[in-house]
Amino acid sequence: MEYLVKHRTTYRYLQDVSYSCHLAHLHLRETPCQHVLASDVSLKPEPAAREQRSDFFGNLCEWFNLDQPHTFLEVLAESRVRVEEPAPHDPKRSESWESVRQRLEQPGDDETRDAVQFIFDSPLTAFKSDVAAYAAKSFSPGRPLLAGALELMSRIHEDFRYDTTVTDATTPVDQVFEIRAGVCQDLAHVGIAAMRSLGLPARYVSGYLLTRPPPGMPRLLGADASHAWFSVWAPPFGWIDLDPTNNVAVGEGHVTLAYGRDYADVAPLNGIILGGHDHVIEVGVDVIPAGGA
Repeated sequence: MEYLVKHRTTYRYLQDVSYSCHLAHLHLRETPCQHVLASDVSLKPEPAAREQRSDFFGNLCEWFNLDQPHTFLEVLAESRVRVEEPAPHDPKRSESWESVRQRLEQPGDDETRDAVQFIFDSPLTAFKSDVAAYAAKSFSPGRPLLAGALELMSRIHEDFRYDTTVTDATTPVDQVFEIRAGVCQDLAHVGIAAMRSLGLPARYVSGYLLTRPPPGMPRLLGADASHAWFSVWAPPFGWIDLDPTNNVAVGEGHVTLAYGRDYADVAPLNGIILGGHDHVIEVGVDVIPAGGA
């Protein structure tokens, strides 16, 4: 499937902002199942300077700053992308979770060494609650890792309520675990923390969902804004993306934006401002089949 993706973020400030500097993760990422055909980020007002580069995880990001007073900032990311359905994998054929954990103790190849960085705590997934006990229910001795991860995804979907009013971008995973509610970002953090509690790699993936599903198909939760899920490393298949918000393995209706250790690594927009006082943020996302705009 080919999609047109539009992500518009508008800031309206109560007072003049004299200077601002921002980091944007708004360029779609190339993956084995995703090819970016076009990508552009437009800014109003025009910035004093802007620069693209790849971050530590290989995501294309962009720095920009504005040095003239402004009470309005609009960031519009527009992309055209082709997404293929991932190849099906038999969960029972993945390696046992214990063997994967043992392999990570002495990584002997680049793929394994790259996965090691995703077993450690990160700011939003560090936990003190008994996440390990929750995770262990899906990972009995000798169980194939992917089979356990799929069950974990389903349990998070059942046990945690999707609620846009109880968390924000800084909510730690312990609080989400306590209230058993949150948005897609929070459910992804729960999955990541659970996997890491067992010494298994998991990474955070930001992206989008198809906002206009085919006739007769339900509209997925989280389609009104940027979406998020988690990815597990399940040899011999590699990284497999799982969406606990909707209890589905990620398919051609998901568009990948970036990945990192948690949300803080790949927030669509971050930055600092001088002035402005209070402000209002408006975000609009559309992912529509090419030709259907």
